[in-house]
Amino acid sequence: MSRIQDPHKAFFPHGNPFRMILPKGSSLSSKLLALLNKFEETLAGRLRKLKPMHKDDVFSFSWLILAMQLLSETHSDIKTLITELELPVYDWDDKWIDIYLDNSVKLLDICNGFNSELSRLSQGQLLLHLVLRNLEGKSPDDLLKAKSSVDSWRHHIANENVRIEKCIPIIDKLMESLELPKVKNSAKGKVLMRAMYGVKMETLFICSIFVSAFTGTDKKLIDLKVTGTSLWAGAFNDLQTSVHTEVKNLVSCGRNVLLKELEAVDNSVTELYPMIQEANESVESETFQKSFTDLGEKADKLSSGLDQLTKEVDGFFQIVLSGRDALLCNLRVSGVFDPPKKYKREEQLVR
Repeated sequence: MSRIQDPHKAFFPHGNPFRMILPKGSSLSSKLLALLNKFEETLAGRLRKLKPMHKDDVFSFSWLILAMQLLSETHSDIKTLITELELPVYDWDDKWIDIYLDNSVKLLDICNGFNSELSRLSQGQLLLHLVLRNLEGKSPDDLLKAKSSVDSWRHHIANENVRIEKCIPIIDKLMESLELPKVKNSAKGKVLMRAMYGVKMETLFICSIFVSAFTGTDKKLIDLKVTGTSLWAGAFNDLQTSVHTEVKNLVSCGRNVLLKELEAVDNSVTELYPMIQEANESVESETFQKSFTDLGEKADKLSSGLDQLTKEVDGFFQIVLSGRDALLCNLRVSGVFDPPKKYKREEQLVR
């Protein structure tokens, strides 16, 4: 099985999973087929919408925000599909329940890792604010303080976030759940498992892209290969090829920072830094004023993007958590399933 550190090997461990879901000769009622087609067509539309129109879109905050919005919509759709299937919780196979609960905890942990990195980057904004405030003074002491703040900001941004690194093995574990459980004598169950496969693929792709954006490397990418008759397969493969190609191009150019707005601030700081070192000789120049204004504008865009992306990640966290809570509540009410102690402990950890 391919691991997350190997971006060149396709992950498809045991053949075509659709063979387990919809074996040869199986058939669905027109109602179930319509529900499945609606779900898959909607997913295909979202994947096409996420395909960047321009190469500069990749790793921009607007693109990452859209990716998280679309992922949230898909996770909301799977809850709607479960309702439309009218599949009572007591008809759920124990394996489905275990996989769902286990995967949901992993997604909550990943969200916490993303929020940790977004919070760390937001803390760096305080240092940028100090830089800009001290540069307004233009005195030798102010410029010395500004230089110190720039050095601190660069050090802060360059630091690795351990919590992001911990997301990598979690994603690796999620990949293992792509091997779907066998479904026996349940047409509704087969539809649910096939829809869940699409949700997992989109989730893995977007989460791995976020990890790459935050770590500045293409070594965290997952090369997922979709085969079968799903209506979203073509759109997924097209999106993955397009995004992975651009990410690898960015890395090959030697960029240490892949987030567009963060890179823009870093470039502006690099341009301004020599003038800060020259002290009074350049602070009155038109070039200095232009660079100072440029840094302020780019810092504002970075701050706004961080705020919006944090909001979207929080929203996705709540969708996953609410879906998990709804299943656990239904299981308790039905008396079918008493969640194992490990899930109870996990619930306390992720809240």
